[in-house]
Amino acid sequence: MVLYLGRSSTNGMGGSIVARVASTLEPGEQEHVVGPDGRRSPSSGVNATLRILDLLASRGVLSLTELARELGIAKSTAHRICAILQERGWAVRDTEGRFSLGIRALRLGSTSADLPIVKAFRTVAAEFLTRHDETIALAVLDGSESLFLALEETSQPIRLVTHVGSKTPAFASASGRVVLASHPPAAVAALFGGRLLVTPTGRRLNGVAELQTILDEVRERGYAENHGETADGLYAASVPVVNGDGVTIAALTTCIPVSRVTPELQAEIVEDLKRNGRELSELIAWLPSFGSRRT
Repeated sequence: MVLYLGRSSTNGMGGSIVARVASTLEPGEQEHVVGPDGRRSPSSGVNATLRILDLLASRGVLSLTELARELGIAKSTAHRICAILQERGWAVRDTEGRFSLGIRALRLGSTSADLPIVKAFRTVAAEFLTRHDETIALAVLDGSESLFLALEETSQPIRLVTHVGSKTPAFASASGRVVLASHPPAAVAALFGGRLLVTPTGRRLNGVAELQTILDEVRERGYAENHGETADGLYAASVPVVNGDGVTIAALTTCIPVSRVTPELQAEIVEDLKRNGRELSELIAWLPSFGSRRT
């Protein structure tokens, strides 16, 4: 799926978002590049727009002050960009002046079910749910975070409450660790080096050194497990989804309350997940790598 924000407007709303955003940037925030047609285009307009949309998608409702601080841009610039996004339906503003994604941005998520990898996931997820009735999800790496791309929930009342599009730190989650384990150690160090690695439940890793040790174990075992590092009382297991070129492009993961996890069930879950991961890998063997690295 490609989102091209630079196309000329055909609905009479005053030209492309990128062109209009570019005109709002403060001096020093504009950075021009030469496009394929040889014309100079405002890359900062694209970057600023997409960064705001991405932040709203991952963080939810945010004020102008929060947007400007997180992105390192002038508050006046953030205001003008958000005003354009609001006008075009990509963002909405509440009564307190905070912004969130608009209907046009949310509409993009409805197409994720049509992705080939998601359709293939539904096939193996049905088998897992029939056997265990536990939540199973498909996750991909989005920068330094693990992103849920598809989800099938358990029917049991006690379960992880999450949704497609939710993110967790890749260094902390089972799904993120499975994908990171396919990356060279140097790439992992470059991504997390110098950062404070604290899981959502407060466990502090001993820097990249401990993360590398965890990933070494994941490579050796062929799967990752997580006990209460992304949510209290939650067990997670994850296996890689690999295309025909041997590239890990996603993770198949299950999330189960620890109250239901016995040693026997844990072993059974891991084996079934590994088998389903191989089945899914065969179904999507033809897919490209999405920028991931060969194992």
